[in-house]
Amino acid sequence: MKRIFQIIALFCMIATISSAQEKKTFTLNDVIPGGDNYFNLVPKSMPGLQWWGDICVRTDIENIKKIDTKSGKESILVTLEEVNEALKNGEMPYKLTGHIKPLRTLMAASLPWGDRNVITFTQYDDRTPGQKYMIWYDFSKKKIVNLFNLQGEGPTNFDFCKENGYMAYTIGNDLYVAHERDFSSMVNPKVTGNQQQEKDVVYGQAVHRNEFGIMKGTFWSPKGTYLAFYRMDQSMVTDYPQVNTTARIAELVPDKYPMAGMTSHKVTVGIYNVKDGKTIYLQAGDPTDRYFTNISWGPDEKSIFVIELNRDQNHAQLVQYDAVSGQKIGVLYEEKHARYVEPQHPLIFLPWDDSQFIYQTQRDGFNHLYLMDTKTKLKGEWKTGKDSEDKYCEYLKAIPLTEGNWLVQDVLGFNAARKEIIIASTEISPLQTNIFSLNVKNGKRTLIGMEDGTHQAKLSASGTYLIDYFTSNNVPREISILPTTGKKGTTLFTATDPLKENYNLPEITVGTIKAADGETDLYYRLIKPVNFDPNKKYPAIIYVYGGPHAQMIHNTRFYDARGWDLYMAQQGYVMLTVDNRGSDNRGIKFENCTFRHLGTEEMKDQVQGAKFLQSLPYVDADKIGVHGWSFGGFMTTNLMLTYPDIFKVGVAGGPVIDWQFYEVMYGERYMDTPQANPEGYKESNLRLKAGNLKGRLEVIIGGMDPTCVPQHSISFLRACIDAGTHPDFFIYPEDGHNMMGRDRVHLHEHITRYFLDHLK
Repeated sequence: MKRIFQIIALFCMIATISSAQEKKTFTLNDVIPGGDNYFNLVPKSMPGLQWWGDICVRTDIENIKKIDTKSGKESILVTLEEVNEALKNGEMPYKLTGHIKPLRTLMAASLPWGDRNVITFTQYDDRTPGQKYMIWYDFSKKKIVNLFNLQGEGPTNFDFCKENGYMAYTIGNDLYVAHERDFSSMVNPKVTGNQQQEKDVVYGQAVHRNEFGIMKGTFWSPKGTYLAFYRMDQSMVTDYPQVNTTARIAELVPDKYPMAGMTSHKVTVGIYNVKDGKTIYLQAGDPTDRYFTNISWGPDEKSIFVIELNRDQNHAQLVQYDAVSGQKIGVLYEEKHARYVEPQHPLIFLPWDDSQFIYQTQRDGFNHLYLMDTKTKLKGEWKTGKDSEDKYCEYLKAIPLTEGNWLVQDVLGFNAARKEIIIASTEISPLQTNIFSLNVKNGKRTLIGMEDGTHQAKLSASGTYLIDYFTSNNVPREISILPTTGKKGTTLFTATDPLKENYNLPEITVGTIKAADGETDLYYRLIKPVNFDPNKKYPAIIYVYGGPHAQMIHNTRFYDARGWDLYMAQQGYVMLTVDNRGSDNRGIKFENCTFRHLGTEEMKDQVQGAKFLQSLPYVDADKIGVHGWSFGGFMTTNLMLTYPDIFKVGVAGGPVIDWQFYEVMYGERYMDTPQANPEGYKESNLRLKAGNLKGRLEVIIGGMDPTCVPQHSISFLRACIDAGTHPDFFIYPEDGHNMMGRDRVHLHEHITRYFLDHLK
């Protein structure tokens, strides 16, 4: 009998080896976005899921289905055929019947009202190029019930208000509002002034270069009575001369780019009354050298709230304004920090109590929630937070709702019936995002969904359910409907991983090493070469980012390793990534220890990563390379120049070379101005280190990069010429900060060739 088991075990081992040998070798076209086979090898998903009130629906090409929250069973609500029949033959205003193109898919349709059988979608007129309409289709009546004419060429920045049925949008620098139609007129009111006189003024778009969590430029009031919007005057900002080389004679394409220490734009906040068409502006005073962030409305629409920040970004004030007059009512909370304050989230009122709102701050070292009570006024007394460099002053009673050495990443919404807040946080691990319900009364948190992995969620209207998108290193993708009570839900979709199933992949591990301070744990991701042989010596590459608001390692598929990292492991390289101090999701002290000296502490930590590699018996200690993009390009170049005896080959993409060439908001937050911090700017100016280059360094940029402008790399080349060193240089004409599509595949082919040629 023992002999039989031995034979069976032998056959199983042979079968396993044979199976591994049968697995394929992948190419860059398989693992890089833009590659011909990329989308065939990523885990499938279940697109089109959204909430129709508390009913889960799925928009697809041919139909829209509702999904039973308990069984997961689907039933058809709307078909593409019936929508197109209504577009073709239904009652259409202004003689548009037959002129709107048929829909090809219902994927982009939405159901904004939980109590109405209406879907909304946009479509083009087949007579007028660029003419776009927003259309309402009632699937119970099977007819078109409303239509917006989104007039003008190239409308964008759509912001639909379901409370009043109006649409805000922009064309060029102008802001428009499309009204709920009486169809007698197809002309939408223009909120903005005369653009001929204000050619450098932008309305209704994101401002401050999308810093401070700003992602949009329009903000509807809760009942839709008003539209708040940003007005950004850039007339005083210097034009950066980007160049379009596709023209017969190259043309200048100016880009407003305020560099650190230079004159910045001026922002004001307007309020448009949709009933009388009048606009007022908040009386906030001189907007010079100020930031207006995180706009939010009071539930009664009488007040609007703005978090205002000085140019030094070390003093934030939560200010209340009268929405009718624009007059300042008062400051409700303010905070100062010796380094910087960084508001990222607007306040949110409790749906069951209009007198209380949630405010988020890092004053205790991590981003946490505080419940502020507008009925309980305080005189205001400056206090010190748990972060000793942070001072705050409360003019309203504030109660901490969360605390600890972890942070709240987002507030998803509320379950009003249970008086709970639904939050996303790092409480379980800095490598994960998990969803919790938080009881406002007692502070109890209940985990929603699995403890493992990284979760994203969409909350239903009442907050009773959420759609959970879950992934981990072991689970490619799982989508479920979960009750927010923490009880078990219904799994809708579980994906397999075609890359893992069919291709020979490397071993990936995650662990910690000590930072250069000797105390802080840093997470690393280590990828061994495919078909690893412990008796060999392999070259190694560190893939680095290292800057604020980015984290390269999560408990997701491949622990966040990119396709290129896997590919280089297939080429015989050990791949390492370390999230150094200065990166995201570890608290304010972990991040702001780099203040005024970007690159210094970060590089020390990356050197600890290099030493870790050198300690591994299978790594060739004399063959360590480095690659990164943007802040990672800055880090790559800096490491090659500062530690040339460790790093022998580098590829730096879109690098910052001199922080005085970077934009005001980001650059000054972390470095102060060049005038206030000359030593810090000098220390991080890589042109001054150009003579230190010993190994092989290639710099790659997009020809019209609006983020790290080409001046960075061009000035570095000049410095290297003057110093007698020889970097390599490659440019993607007309591309921006990142390469997309086929250019992205070509980019990674090029990076790969550089390492294969010089780090064998």
